[in-house]
Amino acid sequence: MTAPLHLHGTTVHARRGALSHAFSHRVDYVLIDPDEPRGPWLFSRNRVNLASVADRDHGGVRGTGRGAVWAHEVLARHGLATGADSRLLLLTQPRFFGYVFNPVSFWLRFEGDALVAVIAEVNNTFGDRHSYLCALPGFAPIGPEDRITARKVLHVSPFQQVEGAYEFRFDIGDERIAIRIGHANGDEGVVATLTGKLSPLTSPGILAAAVRRPFGPMRTIFLIYRHAIHLKLKGAPYRVRPEPPLEEISR
Repeated sequence: MTAPLHLHGTTVHARRGALSHAFSHRVDYVLIDPDEPRGPWLFSRNRVNLASVADRDHGGVRGTGRGAVWAHEVLARHGLATGADSRLLLLTQPRFFGYVFNPVSFWLRFEGDALVAVIAEVNNTFGDRHSYLCALPGFAPIGPEDRITARKVLHVSPFQQVEGAYEFRFDIGDERIAIRIGHANGDEGVVATLTGKLSPLTSPGILAAAVRRPFGPMRTIFLIYRHAIHLKLKGAPYRVRPEPPLEEISR
């Protein structure tokens, strides 16, 4: 079992193309072993607390997720069986006061110390979810310089087309995490990063995060809509949400 960790993170988004827009915000993520129920007293699994992570929020249909069971099934279905040295961790924004919205969470699969697969669980503000399985051929270890591509299939922003491809890069260390997701669609696209230092998750740390960034995921929603207004005022064309993909996960 792995004790829960606190990612004191920064997310940066930069829009590419004729209409530029960029922002940077501090965010709080937790890195947890989904099979470890214990944590500091202000953090809970599957019950309400100041900060919490619920299985129903992850793995499968949004709101009725199956947590780690789903992730293990997906990996096994794609040829990665669970062995004696396998570890599965979840990197996500926790619920604050029972409220949650996660633009993206990450299931991290390790064999020994080597990262061999990532499931990027993407949610939009329209209630849709799609997951991207990121892995190298033969589930070789993923290093910081490796680039893993996937076709974009989920409508995320009404100011970007559902076209082009994502390029994922993962640098997952014991003390620091750096994740880069680039979306390229010709000359248009977005680059998004999540970086930060890891430290033990503690109740004082959770309380400090709640004071510095009140309401956590609710603040994330507010910032998404604030930047949407900025883009609209800059003249970005609004695209109506298309039907989400039928498949739950793509690679």
